[in-house]
This record gives sequence, structure tokens and C-alpha cells, in this order.
Amino acid sequence: MPRRSTEAKKKPNNGANIGFEAQLWQMADKMRGHMDSAEYKHVVLGLIFLKYISDAFQERYEALKKESHADPEDRDEYTAEHVFWVPKVARWSDLQGNAKQPSIGKLIDDAMVAIEKVNPSLKGVLPKDYNRPALDKHRLGELIDLIGTIGLGDRENRSKDILGRVYEYFLSQFASAEGKKGGEFYTPRCVVKLLVEMIEPYKGRVYDPCCGSSGMFVQSEEFIQEHDGRIGDISIFGQESNPTTWRLAKMNLAIRGIEANLGPNHADTFQNDLHMDLKADFILANPPFNMSDWGGERLRGDVRWKYGVPSVSNANYAWVQHFIHHLAPNGVAGFVLANGSMSSNQSGEGDIRKALVEADLVDCMIALPAQLFYGTQISACLWFLARNKSNLKFRDRRQQTLFIDARGLGYLVDRTHRELSDEEIARIARTYHAWRGEKNTGGYDDVPGFCKGATVLEIRSHQYALVPGRYVGFDRQVDPLWNVSQLREELVEIERRISEADKASSQAIQVLRDVLNG
Repeated sequence: MPRRSTEAKKKPNNGANIGFEAQLWQMADKMRGHMDSAEYKHVVLGLIFLKYISDAFQERYEALKKESHADPEDRDEYTAEHVFWVPKVARWSDLQGNAKQPSIGKLIDDAMVAIEKVNPSLKGVLPKDYNRPALDKHRLGELIDLIGTIGLGDRENRSKDILGRVYEYFLSQFASAEGKKGGEFYTPRCVVKLLVEMIEPYKGRVYDPCCGSSGMFVQSEEFIQEHDGRIGDISIFGQESNPTTWRLAKMNLAIRGIEANLGPNHADTFQNDLHMDLKADFILANPPFNMSDWGGERLRGDVRWKYGVPSVSNANYAWVQHFIHHLAPNGVAGFVLANGSMSSNQSGEGDIRKALVEADLVDCMIALPAQLFYGTQISACLWFLARNKSNLKFRDRRQQTLFIDARGLGYLVDRTHRELSDEEIARIARTYHAWRGEKNTGGYDDVPGFCKGATVLEIRSHQYALVPGRYVGFDRQVDPLWNVSQLREELVEIERRISEADKASSQAIQVLRDVLNG
């Protein structure tokens, strides 16, 4: 495995003014008091959203006042410019002017209701519980004054995506504060960026059936803009089962002006597929790891299980086959799964994985470093599936899979979280595109300890396990200290599996005793 460079251990300068977001977070967090993070999240993000659309409205309002034949109170003048219409009761200047009043909570709730009423796309999305007794109205007023100090929605800041940066930073901070629960709605930016750089969703239909707060969609749009593409060339489809997370997703897209079909409401993807007939060109997803209560017992005969019926106690391979079911004939899917998905043979998962390999669907597998995700210290992996490898420039890549071991990459941002640098993301993506014969990436060569193109015969010899470390070999120059840390990590995973096996055995023994004791 490759030695981590000194540069990779340092936090790179990605050009974002992180100090601004961090300062705002620190100021706002001081006002949280004894409020739970999950509750406070919606208080803050709702106000940030309200400030943004009010700023954008006000800028348009002032411009219309200067036009002799324009009516600044004409709603059509705003919708034509993709600006949300903000009723008088919801304009920020009026709300901030009443920030110190005991009635401020009710005024904000009324503002949210009024905005939803005149903007159908926001119906049922905005938080409307600022008037609850448990919310300290004095602190709420201070928070309004704080958010009022930044211009979020004017044209200059919109072009810099100031609010988008603030919003995403707050999402990441809330995810960190909430641990495992927070990780369900937020995928680390570096992981999303790697997925997007790998599959390059330039044109077509992009789908995420477990979209969380919509980070995949935001990054896809940013990718297109950075590469001089046209935003209108992609159509976005998503679904989210958690009602509060679904609302976060809608707000996250709305503040960036991204149009997406997330369905009329939140819904369970397995039990109520809102995009049943969709065939997507690109699928990007981070489904919940090892989800046990997904209702699989009610879906044993589902049409999506073409490669085998998934375990009722683990949804990993249900997600995999759901993705495949929704892929267009030349579609590509990139998604995150728990490490166990690469080698598990429980409940027929090994047979499903074998069928996927033999069908030549598995394009690339990437082992990720530990500590990238909120709520788990165990490493995850990335799967890339391709419906049709025959359209690759290098036709001999058919019946092959690229394995990349990236466990030695990344840098620590704090004691518990790691990130991939932009340079490391570029290296991984460049390796993948070179292997596929795409772009001006030069030739591809296997790199011991990092990447290896393996044939289906080799994968068969490993009993269809898709763990990159079994294929890429070792780098003799690997840092021994890093190697020890990896062994520790793998030991933790082994101990976890032993514990699960012991628990299952104990349960089976107890059932047997109960039967014998009649």
C-alpha cells in the first residue's frame, strides 16, 4: 500500500473561507444552551434559509423599484428570475426588527407558513415550531441578529455560494455532533466528491434513492459548473424516507436553485418506490450501513432481486440490486457500502456477489480509509457498477474489475475524523479513468499496494471476494507505523464479527433450550 505523503497529512487549502463558517458556527453554538443538537439544527438552518430567500427577494425588489414600469409587488417579476416570492410578513427586515419581542417565535412561524403558501415547491418543507415554549425566545432573537449580520442572498454572495457554504458547514457540524444519527443525513464532502469525479455525471438522469440532505446532487452540479458544462443537461431524481431529512434536502437544493424531483413527500424506497419506472444514467448513493429493519420479509418476490433474494436482516444487497434495477442500459452507479459487503457470505450474499461478477457488472472497488464517516470508526468501501462495459475504449476491460486500496490515504482533521485531500481524490479518479481508457490520462499500470486490474478468473480464485487488499498486493516501502494502525483496525472488525457470531450462537442455544424445556 502506498506511503502517505507528508503533504497528504496536512489540511489542504481548497480555497474556501472556512474561518468564516467556523466563526459563525461558534457564535451560533454558544446560543444553543441546553437544546439538543438535532433540535437546534432545524432552528438554525430554517433561519439561514429564511435569510437567504429574503436577501435575494430584497435585491430584486430594489431593482424593480428603479424600473419605471415595474411593480415591485408583482409576484411574477420574481418567479421569472427564479427568486422566491417573500410576503411582507416574512421579510427579514421586519422579523429582525421584532427580534427582541416575546412574540418573535410566532412571527417566524407565521412567516414560514406564508412563504409555503405562495411557493408551492416549498409546501411542507420549512420548520414551523419556533413558538414552542421550550425554545428560549431571548436566545432566538440573538440568533436572528447574528444571522442578520451576513448578506446571504445578494447577487455577489450567491455567485460565491456563501449560503451554500454556510449551510453545508452547519450540516457537517451537526452530523459530527449527532454522531451515528447525524451520519445518516450527511455524507462527507470528500467522499461525495470522489464519487462524482469517478462517474462524471455530465449529461442525463442522476438518481439517489437515499438522498439524505442532497449532498450528492449539490456536488454533481458543482462538478458540471467547474468543467464548463450545462446545468440543464442533467435531471435529478431522489427519495428520502426520513421526513425531517427530506425537508433538509429540499431546503439544501432550494438555496442553490437546483431543481430536483424528490417526490411529493418522504417515502421508504424499498416499500414505496416513488420513481418506479426511472432508468438513470448515473446513480450516486450512500445508503444506511447494514440496515436490518428494511422490511425484506415483505418483498421476497420483488422484481428487483434479479441476482438473488437479499437477506431480510441486512439491506446491503437489496440496495445494490435496487441500483442495478434503476440503471439505464449504459448507466453507471457509484455508491458507499459497509466493508462487509465485499466478502460476506451470510444469507446468500456471496451467491449474489458471484452473480454480479459473472454478469460483468462490477467495474471498480475502492477500499476507503477509516474515520471518514460520522458515527462509525470502521472503514467503508465504494462500489462502481457499469451496465455495459463494451462501450469502453479498452475492450479488454470486459470481464475485469479494477481494485484500488486507498486505506493509506487521507489526513486527520481532528482526533476522530479523516478526510481525503483534493490531490488524493484526483489520483484515485485518474487511475480509474486511465484503466477505462478515458480522457488524456495516459496509460494504466498496476501499482503494487494501490491498484490492480483483475480478471474474473482471479476473482473466482478468491471465491468472489471483492476486497482490494487481496488483489493489489503490498508496497514494500509502506510505512510500518501505518501498517500497524491498519492491523489494529482490521482486528477491531474481526472482534466485532466474533461478537456478532457469539450473540447469534447464544440466541440459537436459548431457542433450543426453550424448545427442549417445552
